[in-house]
Amino acid sequence: MVKGVRDMHMTATAHQQRELPRERTNAGGVIESGSSRRDGRVEGLLTLVRRGLLDERQMGEAMEQAQRSGQDLEAVLMQEYRISAADLGAALADHYGCRYVPFDRRVVIAPELRTRVKADYLRRHRWVPIKREGACLHVVIDDPSDLNRVLEIQYAFPGLRLEVGVGLRDDISRWLDAMTGGVTRESIQDILGELVRDVESTPRSDEGTDGIDENNSAIVRLTNQIISEAHRMGASDIHLEPYSSKKDMVVRFRVDGTCFTYMTVPAAYRRAMVSRVKIMANLDIAESRKPQDGKILFRVNDGRDVELRVATLPTAGHNEDVVLRLLTSKGLLPLEGMDLPDRVIHALGQLISRPHGILLCVGPTGSGKTTTLHALLSRINDDQRKIWTVEDPIEITQEGLRQLQVHPKIGLTFATAMRAFLRADPDVIMVGEMRDKETADIAIEASLTGHLVLSTLHTNSAVETVTRLLDMGCDAFNFADAMLGVLAKRLCKRLCEHCKVPYRPSEREWQELIETYGVRTWERLIREEGQVESLWRPSGCERCNRTGFKGRVALYELLQGTDTLKVAVQSKVRSHELFHMATEEGMTTLGQDGIEKVLQGHTTLAEVRKVAIK
Repeated sequence: MVKGVRDMHMTATAHQQRELPRERTNAGGVIESGSSRRDGRVEGLLTLVRRGLLDERQMGEAMEQAQRSGQDLEAVLMQEYRISAADLGAALADHYGCRYVPFDRRVVIAPELRTRVKADYLRRHRWVPIKREGACLHVVIDDPSDLNRVLEIQYAFPGLRLEVGVGLRDDISRWLDAMTGGVTRESIQDILGELVRDVESTPRSDEGTDGIDENNSAIVRLTNQIISEAHRMGASDIHLEPYSSKKDMVVRFRVDGTCFTYMTVPAAYRRAMVSRVKIMANLDIAESRKPQDGKILFRVNDGRDVELRVATLPTAGHNEDVVLRLLTSKGLLPLEGMDLPDRVIHALGQLISRPHGILLCVGPTGSGKTTTLHALLSRINDDQRKIWTVEDPIEITQEGLRQLQVHPKIGLTFATAMRAFLRADPDVIMVGEMRDKETADIAIEASLTGHLVLSTLHTNSAVETVTRLLDMGCDAFNFADAMLGVLAKRLCKRLCEHCKVPYRPSEREWQELIETYGVRTWERLIREEGQVESLWRPSGCERCNRTGFKGRVALYELLQGTDTLKVAVQSKVRSHELFHMATEEGMTTLGQDGIEKVLQGHTTLAEVRKVAIK
């Protein structure tokens, strides 16, 4: 039974099913029935008048213009009257009593749905099957009140319950283009269709091997296309998640910090696809009982080289999960382009000009720590200084830096490189990561013997970094003497600049912001920055894929090594006491910096809470 159009099904008679009216398409691309039934689509768009988005005169003029020019009425409303796609969809959803489904570029239509009906037929009748969940088929159609087409969908997919959603005609065309047009999309769909046909025609083999070779042409092409598509969408990670022999393997992308299911691959190919990635990363395909890690250098369709870090992990059911992190070669970013507050840029400029000491940048993986350190190095990169860096991998190159990449298989680790640097007349040393006590001790020793040392660490906050190093066994007096500062960094979702909308928050929301920021510091902030009247919230548009967010904004917390804090570090005070002392001396926390960016319209309090507020 079709949700949202259940009553219409009950009234459909056998006579209606036998005598389907002929349809024709007018110059504007509007399907006209041979009967005198009024176009339900137009009636749905008239809801815009009731919603106050148009008056009756404007709607009449729009209909006349559409008829005169042969354009679709939706296109006229969006182009000439600036009605958004979201408002059009909401009006249609209200009229038909079903869900509005906008186009989602992240969704790949399963091949078994694509092969059941021809794309030309779908384009002519303006509907598209989106996905299947068990016995439920999700369908998007331009006019859910058209019983003839609903019955045809049921005939094409017998035995399935229909979940019908309404879509804009332009969105339906884009769904169909994703199925049949576009080089990358078409290639993925064709390869998936090829895999499904192979599975149906190949006898079932032993579950331990699946009988599929990792050098199979379709597997090679599909793996390459998945990586290319992830790069095109700006994904930071690709997750390959195989299950049992009866359940399809799931491929997920992480974009702007959020994971989503991109596609599924037939279960029979799960081992072959994992093996293909392992071959590309020069890993042992015969070893599936322990984790492995490697790297892939891959050239995408636009000719750019992308380096991927590969990690395999054994999972339940004798499977292996694979995670690929995309490390696209980036250009050097200036500090001014990294969302740093002016006061932090000024403070970092003073710290980086010191002749010796240690400056740390901390945060989770992928938060931009290395990018920040390179931006700092660019400020002191001149002929008067000899700068050595050791990284894993080298993501950013700068002329003037002498950069070295670790190679653990031959014994070239961070610690080994640091010892070599101290014999190579350095002024400045950058260590990609202080992973162990040995590397940390050498870095601290170097900073105490006349060298400026920059490094990264994986910790939650600036204050916790001090505790972490002391827990690793580093000498408290040496580290306190060497510490210049610790810069903590986080990334949270950025509001889409093209569709974010201002609003006046309630008193409760203001109070929540003030309490989270701190009453005393809030008063100081208002004196310095001025009163803010409105905040911003997400809306959703084509550019942000209807999410309301696009890209990420950085949040910072700078702990400076003042005399008072150095004495506290030497005394090994607890982290909460150190935090209280730092805030009393004026440190802006990650959460406070996030709230300042909320007031500036870059993000929302909910997003800041997810990453920076305990």
